[in-house]
Amino acid sequence: MLKYVDVAITFAEVPDEITLCINISNCPCYCEGCHSSYLAEDIGDILYVSTLNQLIFKNKGITCVAFMGGDSDPFEINVLAKAIRDNTDLKICWYSGRQELDKNIDLKNFDYIKLGPYIKEKGPLNKITTNQRFYKVLHTKEISDDRVLYKLEDITYKFWK
Repeated sequence: MLKYVDVAITFAEVPDEITLCINISNCPCYCEGCHSSYLAEDIGDILYVSTLNQLIFKNKGITCVAFMGGDSDPFEINVLAKAIRDNTDLKICWYSGRQELDKNIDLKNFDYIKLGPYIKEKGPLNKITTNQRFYKVLHTKEISDDRVLYKLEDITYKFWK
């Protein structure tokens, strides 16, 4: 069960999108120097699908929803992303502090994925030295058997000035 602490509309977390960022608490990553270290605490309100729908409804004009964290329960992040995918035309993003994508994440429910812990010496996404990677999920069809394949395209460079 995921809890969220707060939300914000941003233009910086997902390139070219007006994004509703939902800060998820109970982060298990404990990155040294994290700018949102309070999200490691088990605080906030439960993020039900109905709550998510209300947040989306209240924030007309957004083009994307980003889950900022949720590494404590990637399965639930996937459930919430699927609810958005099934009921809206919004883009969906997940910011994970893990180095690799969790097996509970089905890429068909996402348009963007950020992977990698914050490492103070390497800097955040907007530094060319960052270890973190921001990917656009490409959905392609195999002509031979109509399967959908997913490829992650690294677009981290879009954060660099």
